[in-house]
Amino acid sequence: MSSAEESRQAKVIDELRVFIKKVLSDPTIAVKSVEIARKYRNQPNSNELIAREISANTTIRIPESWSRADHMFLDILDEVLELGLRRLYNES
Repeated sequence: MSSAEESRQAKVIDELRVFIKKVLSDPTIAVKSVEIARKYRNQPNSNELIAREISANTTIRIPESWSRADHMFLDILDEVLELGLRRLYNES
């Protein structure tokens, strides 16, 4: 692995550590984030809308130029919603 690649990975890990600390210190962040993602999920440019509203309504700041960690967070939100839908349909 090159030193540039290691540096990028270290940056992503640092960003994720800060994010996890924020979520653990304020559990409402996770709930608000999922609610916001659910609200915009099927709209055009949904990730942009989700990122803006999460930044405006929580202590999580997602800049206009997303990092790998930001992309991962938005992808994970989508996966959480998808998992919730699968559970809902499997229980019916």
